[in-house]
Amino acid sequence: MKILALTTILAVALLASLAVSTQAASPSLPVVSQAGLLKSGQKLKPTAKRSYIARVLLSTRAYARPNSKSRVLGSVSNFSSWARQQQQLLILNSARTNGALWLRVRLGQRPNNSAVWIPANRSIVLANPWRISISRSQRKVRIIYSGRVLRRVLVVVGANGTPTPAGNFAVYEKGRYGDASGFLGPFALHLTAHSNVLDNFGGGRGRVALHGRGGSSLNDPLGSAASHGCVRMNNRQISWLHKRIPVGTLVTIR
Repeated sequence: MKILALTTILAVALLASLAVSTQAASPSLPVVSQAGLLKSGQKLKPTAKRSYIARVLLSTRAYARPNSKSRVLGSVSNFSSWARQQQQLLILNSARTNGALWLRVRLGQRPNNSAVWIPANRSIVLANPWRISISRSQRKVRIIYSGRVLRRVLVVVGANGTPTPAGNFAVYEKGRYGDASGFLGPFALHLTAHSNVLDNFGGGRGRVALHGRGGSSLNDPLGSAASHGCVRMNNRQISWLHKRIPVGTLVTIR
């Protein structure tokens, strides 16, 4: 048993170092001590100034409640489902069960409010000062850092028949496109959000994204409601976001 535990610890440590290297293009975030969390009893819930991310290092079972004896709902991989990027999930809550830390995380699948409990010892917990707030009525995106608004960006939101879904989501993956003049622009932040009216668009399963503009998408002016549900912004702004926003960042759409 001790040998198995030591092997698991060494595997986590090795994968942690690999995860850091694979995330080199993403902003560096401070690691939160799980031992400290257990001792203090602090809850990992999003606040006005920060949220928390679980960087999943080893694939793990997903549970209905924070207890290994509860119903198993499936599994959570250490890689995202489409781009196969390092899995980083927004933490919605945390709990202590029999001296172990558990994390409730937002999943990147339908339905839009999908969440499960996972054991924290197969992840690294990161503190994240970034947040994105989207107003569909104002057609604006606010970029927030430690509770302070850094930028307000005019955008294109979903059309009346294909609205951008409302709720609390997260950045699920980052996309980079070879043709910066294409419809999606140079970059995209794919969200855990999915369209409530379309099962498929743009070759994907109705997944909503923040992305740039190019080609025929330039026909829809900023400040309009014209997309299939995605949020479009000018290429300079999406490039700025792609460089700074970590996967797992909280995205609130109202």
